[in-house]
Amino acid sequence: MAPSADPPPETNGASSSKEPLTLYEVSTQYKHWRFSAAQLEERRRRMNEVAVNAIRQVHEAEEEGSSCRISFLTFDEELLLVKQYLTTIPKMCKLHQFPEEVEATAMSFLKRFYLKNTVMDWHPRNVMLTAIYLATKTTNNPMAIDQYVANIPRTTANDVLELEFLVAQSLNFQLAVWGAHRAAWGIWLDLQTLPEWNKEAAQGAYAVADEYVSVSRLTDAEFIYAPSQIAAAAWHLADPALLEKWLAAKGESGALPLIKTIASLIEKEGKAPNLAVAKDVDARLRICKNPEKVEGSKAYLRRQAEQQEEATAKRQKKAERAAKALADDPFASVPIDGAEQNGTKIGEFDMDDDD
Repeated sequence: MAPSADPPPETNGASSSKEPLTLYEVSTQYKHWRFSAAQLEERRRRMNEVAVNAIRQVHEAEEEGSSCRISFLTFDEELLLVKQYLTTIPKMCKLHQFPEEVEATAMSFLKRFYLKNTVMDWHPRNVMLTAIYLATKTTNNPMAIDQYVANIPRTTANDVLELEFLVAQSLNFQLAVWGAHRAAWGIWLDLQTLPEWNKEAAQGAYAVADEYVSVSRLTDAEFIYAPSQIAAAAWHLADPALLEKWLAAKGESGALPLIKTIASLIEKEGKAPNLAVAKDVDARLRICKNPEKVEGSKAYLRRQAEQQEEATAKRQKKAERAAKALADDPFASVPIDGAEQNGTKIGEFDMDDDD
């Protein structure tokens, strides 16, 4: 039916007599974006600790003891805030009349981004808007940036575009997303091959299953299980008898316990956060946000100056290496601007050919 829910084992590249890999099993999603629940929790906990320590040091550099007055977010609170903005993506996609493919992809992008970044560095609202816009491109549903931001309050084109590279980089430029909605549609088509199937009942079940697939995007299911497994769980929530009949016909009844586990996860975790709690976390974020990311702050200006100095030093070293390489090369004939060779600034040519 589907690949195992366990993370793929390391391979040494040796040939195998096993069955050929499925398209999903050779995807970047399968190879790089699958974790256990314990791995996800540890990853988020560790990232939160690193972020809090770094931000604390920035505050202490400004005023000793100042960080003690700040209530930093926990990793659970970070996840809650991300989840709140996940619930906004379907509304934004509906506003712009984007298809489900954009919605599913954008939600995956947002969740993946915050496996490598903290909300205390990058606010989810801004990342969410960029994730949606990036998803329109990767799913071949492009929209002009001015048209995209026209109906979004307090948002400019630059607000979206300035984070685009950061988001893509955080995703390791792995922009293909395998959504469970496709697998749910595949099950719907396959159900039609069953003998004595009830079309009207199955159509109603498919509509409900599709809703459960949408709900599953608020959970970590896609990081732990295969899209086909999530789709089967959604169908089981919609019509257990029909899904079990399909499993029996496919010879996959043994997958039922796993499917029930996923269904339980969707029911338990697939709920929007309490809005009042999310607003409280968002309000605290304004206080504990990394000052180096707040334009105009002393820490921001200091960090910008440091980065400028680092960039200048890097360019200088590069120019010096290039000049040295040119000076040591007896066959060099093309001067490089800014360097000197034999007392003459390279890049300045003697156009007098009367010698």
